[in-house]
Amino acid sequence: MPAETHVEQSPIGRDEVLKIVRDRLAEILEIEPDDIREGDSFQDDLDADSLALIELVEAIEEELGERSIGFRIEDDDLEDLKTVRDAVDYVVGRLG
Repeated sequence: MPAETHVEQSPIGRDEVLKIVRDRLAEILEIEPDDIREGDSFQDDLDADSLALIELVEAIEEELGERSIGFRIEDDDLEDLKTVRDAVDYVVGRLG
């Protein structure tokens, strides 16, 4: 039996977006995902520099780009993303 070439994906929920953000951020910062809380500030709580945030954006775009064609985080919006919650809310809003 041939493999499915197109799988209908359900909408990505907020909890799944949070998991993606936490998992990718944990890989980049080399910490445990469980150590990342939604209210954490990228800079103050997680010591994530601008390069780490760019890596996070690229990882999120890559992962979600496969599921939501053309998903992109605008460069101009990056400065507004200060916390994990900001990033999750932004992504959920863009996926609409």
